[in-house]
Amino acid sequence: MRFILRFFAFLFSAGAVVFCLAAAVGAFFYWKYSQDLPDHAALANYEPPVMTRVHAADGSLLAEYAHERRLYLPIQAMPKIVVAAFLSAEDKNFYKHGGIDPEGIVRAILTNAQSGKKQGASTITQQVAKNFLLSAEQTYDRKIKEALIALRIESAYSKDKILELYLNEIFLGTIVPGRNLHGVAAAALDYFGKSVHELTINEAAYLAALPKGPNNYHPYRRTQQALARRNEIIGLMAQNGYITAEEGTEAKKQPLGVNPRVAFPNAANANYFTEEVRREISERYGQSKLYEGGLSVRATLDPKMQAWARKAFIDGLVRYDQGRGWRGAEHKVDLTGRDWGLAVAEMPALGDIAPWRLAVVLNTNGGVAQIGLQPKREAGGSLSKERETGAITAEGVKWTGRAVAAAVKPGDVVYVEAIDPAKGTYRLRQKPEVSGAIVAMDPYTGRVHAMVGGFSYEESEFNRATQAMRQPGSSFKPIVYSAALDNGYTPSSVVQDAPITIEAGPGQEAWSPSNYDGKSGGPHTLRYGIEHSKNLMTVRLAKDIGMPLIAEYSRRFGVYDDLLPVLPMSLGAGETTVMRMVTAYSMLANGGRRIRPTLIDRIQDRTGETIYRHDNRKCVGCDAEKWSGQDEPKLVDQSEQVLDPLTAYQMVSIMEGVVQRGTATLLKQIGKPLAGKTGTTNDAKDAWFVGFSPRSRGRRLSRLRQATLARRPGDRRRARRPHRPRLPEGGAQRTSRRPRSASRRGSS
Repeated sequence: MRFILRFFAFLFSAGAVVFCLAAAVGAFFYWKYSQDLPDHAALANYEPPVMTRVHAADGSLLAEYAHERRLYLPIQAMPKIVVAAFLSAEDKNFYKHGGIDPEGIVRAILTNAQSGKKQGASTITQQVAKNFLLSAEQTYDRKIKEALIALRIESAYSKDKILELYLNEIFLGTIVPGRNLHGVAAAALDYFGKSVHELTINEAAYLAALPKGPNNYHPYRRTQQALARRNEIIGLMAQNGYITAEEGTEAKKQPLGVNPRVAFPNAANANYFTEEVRREISERYGQSKLYEGGLSVRATLDPKMQAWARKAFIDGLVRYDQGRGWRGAEHKVDLTGRDWGLAVAEMPALGDIAPWRLAVVLNTNGGVAQIGLQPKREAGGSLSKERETGAITAEGVKWTGRAVAAAVKPGDVVYVEAIDPAKGTYRLRQKPEVSGAIVAMDPYTGRVHAMVGGFSYEESEFNRATQAMRQPGSSFKPIVYSAALDNGYTPSSVVQDAPITIEAGPGQEAWSPSNYDGKSGGPHTLRYGIEHSKNLMTVRLAKDIGMPLIAEYSRRFGVYDDLLPVLPMSLGAGETTVMRMVTAYSMLANGGRRIRPTLIDRIQDRTGETIYRHDNRKCVGCDAEKWSGQDEPKLVDQSEQVLDPLTAYQMVSIMEGVVQRGTATLLKQIGKPLAGKTGTTNDAKDAWFVGFSPRSRGRRLSRLRQATLARRPGDRRRARRPHRPRLPEGGAQRTSRRPRSASRRGSS
């Protein structure tokens, strides 16, 4: 008996010693690894990089800017089916353990021993510790630190907060090249083109498969592995009681259903606009705020008006360019022994000029040219194996003045546009050598509703609406005449339309300006001088009122910052931008009040607080708690009056005459009230029309005009006439007298 007692005493003592040694060793390692652990308190103030999103005036998405594509979603807003999928896939005991899951560790050890298949045992809390506070190195030191930090995190934060951090931080791969996805909200948009709240069981399960390695379960390159892992997670969801067995069986029958969100509906039409918005945000708040600050930007763009503007712009450029003749193929390829699809696929093509497509001419038999269209690419980036063909008909080359066989040859790579998609007939196209810009603005607020900065953003990012410094020519004359009307002249004042010579000083050649047609017509009223764009009258008027006064008015209207006060400048010889000219005309149209052009209505930070608003007018009476017979609330316009309202009214009336009787009579065919002014520089290198129309009561429209570059005999006359655009269907039939400003300019 004594022996037995001594034996148990020995075991107890030995156990106590071992326990103390183990405790000492554990304490030592805890002390050692706790010395340089990252501070988990940083998670309390964690603000992950969130992408900035730009929306049009109608709420549609225009652009996103981010280094890491992430939309932060609080755990309360996270769909239960998504939470269930990730818990089943990553940590089914998440709400039971204290940061380390002993059951999971044992299960992983047994699985690794039995099947040789490596299985991790990291909990979601450990993954948060690794993703936020540690590196991704695979060492025992890092694993120990990860476990220690996980224990600390569990003691400091709620389970919901930890899960919220995880679901918004986890990397979920790249489905569209260049767009790295972080968090389930952004991944749902890019993988399935839908909100995270719209995800089905099978879609949520697929996203939950990705944390183990997005490339291992890529929907296109590893489809079978992706399906197997997704179905495994669906089974776990049923096993854990999140869904029924029947729901799981049905979900497993579904395809992956990946539908990448490649582009936004209005993106191609608005590239120049969104790039200008991006620049402005970057200049205002910096690159970090732009790409990581989670800003919500409401832009002024009207997508319908933008689409109309761009179509009118491209159609006008193409018609003008076609009038100058066919210049030949874009490229030539040797089709001998080659797959023509691969040959044309190698050719660079502009992707933002749809419905144009690049094609290669296969043969020219029977009066038509058989063509092969450039193959499209699959969502994963691979080239489609489908080969589309069609035919360029005689109608399709009619504008060239040649027969089909004379216009194109086998191996020619050309742009085409469908005439009848059902019949597979196409029209030959060519990229215009000329370009220009459009800006459509609300003259009362400065809000830019449409902006086109060139033929193709992919071809040239240079924005001709805001960056190109060009001579406005005669479109500057309304500023000269406004200065005169504001200083004693009237629309009926008479000025001589007669030759004039301006001495330039000793040893300098005298300057003798002339009218466009080289003729002079004697005395005319100011109204006539603007309507018919008389250079001689303008120079005489400028000489009389003085160029310093005109320079001052050009500063008031924002056309020039510091106009050289010499007489040739009265004819628009200085350089400015389309945006500045539209802003100046807007101030004529709105009664002479200063406006600031803007592409942005409002900017909110990631918390929803408004940090910028363009319209900063004060509302008198808006804060009244109840109505007690007081005046109705009203917005107080405190903008500066830069021109006498009577002068502005007179100028609008005179510019209506430009369309009715003057240099823009072609626009009468539109059948809508218009006012504006044409402008052409020497040799018609730049040609403008800046003008405005009333705002319709039901739908707000802006009639956009085009003028284009001309460089050969006969072209100048054609360039000087403003292009008559196609009116969009559904335009308003009744109009008010409130105008909207617009400008179109063509140049080299």
